[in-house]
Amino acid sequence: MSNIVDPLVGQIAARVRTERERRRWTLAQLADASGVSRAMIHRIERGESSPTAVVLGKLSAAFQLSVSSLLALAEGSTGTGDGEAAERGGHGTGTAAGVRRKTDAAQWRDPATGYRRRQITGPHFPAEIAEIDLPVGGRVPYPAAAFAFVRQVVWVLDGRLTFHEGDTVHELEAGDTIELGDPVPCVFANTSGGACRYAVVLARGERP
Repeated sequence: MSNIVDPLVGQIAARVRTERERRRWTLAQLADASGVSRAMIHRIERGESSPTAVVLGKLSAAFQLSVSSLLALAEGSTGTGDGEAAERGGHGTGTAAGVRRKTDAAQWRDPATGYRRRQITGPHFPAEIAEIDLPVGGRVPYPAAAFAFVRQVVWVLDGRLTFHEGDTVHELEAGDTIELGDPVPCVFANTSGGACRYAVVLARGERP
């Protein structure tokens, strides 16, 4: 059976703390940069609270990482520095290639919306692919900074996705894709009466 939520909470906690400490930021500094309260960040880093998709979006934006990157790095966290190598685009050491069974992949569930996200690629693969199930009524906003320094394609696999790209709204059906342009605030919403499943394909661009 797939590992859902719990296995990733501790890994997300470790990754958020590692990213903050690597930048030599205090909790207060990360709170200022992200707009997430110091108390919430403290609970997340201690593994006492599972962050929502909105909170993850704000934290990843502060770190200049995509949500996919943050979760992929969390899934690959080993405490050996491989996660940092993955962020730089390197392959680290001990990277396993080959078959990755669906039942072996950890899923992350947003406690606020029930949205489920599964990383398809591992933390050392040069592109990031995630599969998302967005339930009826689900709405997940992300700040523009969460899309900085990345090239991203959204591919609707099943159902219908209402995608807000800045002030523009796209109604995407199964099989439709959208390649994102310059970073703007985005919202993923399921306003239909049925389930929606889509994939996010991301490649890292230039960063300072």
